[in-house]
Order: sequence, then structure tokens, then C-alpha cells
Amino acid sequence: MTPPPPKRVPWSQHTLRQLKLVLPGAAITYYLGTFHEFLWIFNGAGGSLGRTAALGAAILGFTTIVLFIYVLMMPLITGEEPNYQSWRESGVLSSVIPLLTASIVFGWLLTVITLGQWSSLGYVKGVIGVSAVYALTFGLLGLVPVPKPAGVKRKA
Repeated sequence: MTPPPPKRVPWSQHTLRQLKLVLPGAAITYYLGTFHEFLWIFNGAGGSLGRTAALGAAILGFTTIVLFIYVLMMPLITGEEPNYQSWRESGVLSSVIPLLTASIVFGWLLTVITLGQWSSLGYVKGVIGVSAVYALTFGLLGLVPVPKPAGVKRKA
């Protein structure tokens, strides 16, 4: 039995849903100065260990964004729309989804530790600030339009 096709949400509804992540994420990130604090550590103000932790967090954040965009663009790359609900049966998704999940979790955790240990934010504001940055990032990634190529077949 073939699963039903994914439900398409009108653009304006989708945009409003994403803005619920983008606006609070941007406001909290700006208010706490999360990027400024992170860049301060990244540029060496936290010593070599702080800079190494910030570099690792930045690499994991970049990896998360690249993998997320790859998953979004899979229909254009492969010519088939994967069934995201049964990702374990997909050859590509069964590898990419666990990597994406690991990069999100470990990147978030390392960034919290970095800000908590080497910034003036501390751990509580660090958790809030990093969560806001992640909400902002995923909200913006959700706004990326993914054109569906002509003749795309749904992969079972």
C-alpha cells in the first residue's frame, strides 16, 4: 500500500509557522548577544581550549546546516521525492538522518558548554541563547523554497 502524498501547506501559512521560530529566535539572540559572545570566544578570548570548543561548535553547526539543506534538496539531486516518514528504509536518508540528528544534538551541547564556560552568559542564559540561535536557524532553513522538479516520482 502506498503512503499518502505529503500534505502541501499554503505559502502564507508556512511562512507564519516559520516566523514563529525566526522572530523570537532573532529577538532573544540579539538581546542576549549570543553571536557576539560566541565570536568573542571563537577569536581567542576564552583561551586555546575555549577557541577549540567554539571551533568544534561552529563546525557542527555548519555540518547541521549542510545536511539539512541536502535533505531538503534531495528531490532535485536524485530526481525522486523520498518518503521522509519511512526514512529508515531509504538508503540515503537512513545514513543522513542519524548524522543530522547527531550534529544537532552535539553541536547544541558543545555550544552551550562553550558559552557557559567561557562567556559572561553562564549556563542558563547560554542554554536560552543557543536554543534561540537554533530556533532562528531552523526557522530560516524552513523558509528556503524547495522547487519540485518536473516529473518527480515519489519513492516508496
